Amino acid sequence: MSTGVQKPKIALEEGYSADVVQDRYNPLIKRRELVIIIHHVGKGTPRRYALREAVAKAYGVDIERVYVRKMVTNYGIGRTRAEVNIYDTPERARLFEPEYIIERNQPD
Repeated sequence: MSTGVQKPKIALEEGYSADVVQDRYNPLIKRRELVIIIHHVGKGTPRRYALREAVAKAYGVDIERVYVRKMVTNYGIGRTRAEVNIYDTPERARLFEPEYIIERNQPD
């Protein structure tokens, strides 16, 4: 379900472009759930932390509220589908995100 609101532009490194294809708010968990398609023809899959930083900047929120839940790259196409959650507060994020997801979202 789309909110009908203009989606912010997510700026990644040179050679990468990202489009938000799904944006919905989950009122029960108090988080925004995004599905993002990242195009990176001829380049590797972007790092989770880089995507996390770009989403936080694009949506004007603290990075501690943003978690990349899943990234699936289509082999040979240069396209990745990412599921990203933006929580209302960092406390809610730590309450719902498993420890392994929190660990994966740290800088390398």
